Amino acid sequence: QVQLVESGGGSVQAGDSLRLSCAAAGRSFSVDTLAWFRQAPGKEREVVAATIWGDGSTYYADSVKGRFTISRDNAKNIMYLQMNRLKPEDTAVYYCAAGRPANVIPRTGYDFWGQGTQVTVSS
Repeated sequence: QVQLVESGGGSVQAGDSLRLSCAAAGRSFSVDTLAWFRQAPGKEREVVAATIWGDGSTYYADSVKGRFTISRDNAKNIMYLQMNRLKPEDTAVYYCAAGRPANVIPRTGYDFWGQGTQVTVSS
């Protein structure tokens, strides 16, 4: 059974840092695009960052550029999201996703999803 399991969420103060992890099991994701999405209450799920299979390039949403860093360890089948200088507007449930989307932004291109981990940033 294919599984993605997120961890590392929590409640922090504005300006703090967190590192999220996404551990994959059941198959290798070394040839997939891996992404972090987030969904705040009442809002659509949106892509935060992605690491693209093949050339290893990355994508970041404008709202997190310069603050978040996505990385992956293919040998361990784990993906990370280092989140620095967190803001209250970063509060959301964060999901990891894997697949071969033609475009990293829409959620529809991803085949596998984790269950999500809550990140809460207070001011």
